[in-house]
This record gives sequence, C-alpha cells and structure tokens, in this order.
Amino acid sequence: MLVLRILAILLGLAFTLFGHFIYFRKKYNLINGFEADFKAGRKNEDYAKRVGMVEYVIGIAILIAGLILIIFA
Repeated sequence: MLVLRILAILLGLAFTLFGHFIYFRKKYNLINGFEADFKAGRKNEDYAKRVGMVEYVIGIAILIAGLILIIFA
C-alpha cells in the first residue's frame, strides 16, 4: 500500500508539472509531434491548451487522491 501512495503522489506531481508547463508556460514541445502538426496546420494552439489543462486537472486529482490515501489509510 505504501508503494501505491508514493506512486500516486509522484504521478500526480508529474501530470501537474507537465500540465503547468504546457498550459501556463506554453512549452508545446512537451506534446509529442505537436510542432510538426502545428506547422502542417493539423493542430492549433487551442489543442495544446486543452491538452495542458487536462493534464493539469488530472494531475491535481491524482495528487489529492494520493494525499487522501496518506491521511486516511
């Protein structure tokens, strides 16, 4: 169970950091193949912002779940 708690915290931190870098700092190169698709016109900046926000929200949810596991388990 300890491994699950640590894994949840680390995974939550990773998703939160990647989401933060993509959404707020506009580091779109963290999205696989985005730059090539952006240049080709297949994807736009709104797509990258959605991906960043989804990762950010999922990361926060997993991080909270990991903290709840630590507190109540």
